[in-house]
Amino acid sequence: MKRTLLLGTLALFAASALAADGTAKDTVKAAAKKLADKASYSWKSTTEMGEAAAGSRWRPGPTEGKTEKDGLTCLSMTRGETSVMAVMKGAKAAIKTDEGWQTPEELSGGGGGQGGPNPARFAARTVQNYKVPAAEVEALIEKVKDLSLSGDAYAGDLTEEGAKALMSLGRRPGAGGGEGPAVSNAKGSVKIWLKDGVVAKYAVKVQGSISFNGNDMNVDRTTTTEIKDVGTTKMEVPAEAKAKVS
Repeated sequence: MKRTLLLGTLALFAASALAADGTAKDTVKAAAKKLADKASYSWKSTTEMGEAAAGSRWRPGPTEGKTEKDGLTCLSMTRGETSVMAVMKGAKAAIKTDEGWQTPEELSGGGGGQGGPNPARFAARTVQNYKVPAAEVEALIEKVKDLSLSGDAYAGDLTEEGAKALMSLGRRPGAGGGEGPAVSNAKGSVKIWLKDGVVAKYAVKVQGSISFNGNDMNVDRTTTTEIKDVGTTKMEVPAEAKAKVS
C-alpha cells in the first residue's frame, strides 16, 4: 500500500513539474509574441567574455537595434575593431560600406586575402544570421531543457545541442567556404525577464571549448539584451538602404 502511494505521489509530482515547465514556456512564448506584435521597439545587447577572448579580432562589442512590425530593422554592431551598420527587411539586408550600401550577395566576394579574415563576408554572415529579440527569445525557448520562474525571471538550462548552436554563432560546416567549428563540453543557461506580459530583458550564458581553423579557444560568454522604447521607437533610414531591401 505504501509503495503504491509513493509511486502515485512521484507520478503526480512528475506530471506537475511537466505542467509547470509547459506553462512557463508558454508564458514566455506569449510574451515574445506580444513584443513582436508591438508597433516598434529598440534594444541594446552587451557581451561579457572570459580572458581567453581578450585579444580576439572579433570580440563582440555592443549591438543596438530598432525594428518596426512588418517593416524595417536597423542594426549597429561592433565586433572587435570592426563596426557594422545594417538595414534588414524580411530576408533582405543592406550593409553600409565605404562604397555605399551593399547586399550580402554583393559583399560575398569582397575583402580579405585567400585564407585570411574576410571582414566583408563576416559582416554579411553576421547580419544574415541575426534575429531580432522577439524572434531570438522564441528560438531560445526551443533550446532550453526546462524553464521555471526563479525570483523575478524565468530561468532554465540549455540542451547540449542548443548550447553548441549558440557557441558556434550559427556557423555550420561549409558556411563561408570553410569547415564549421568543432564544439565540445557545451553547456549554458537562459534568464528572461518580463514586464507587463512582454519580454523586457534576457541573458544567455554559454560555456565550453571551440576549435576552428586549427585554433582552440575556451568560451565563457554571457550576452544580455535589454528592450526599450516599446511602441515609441522611431527610425530614419537612408533612401539608398531602403532601396536595397525593398
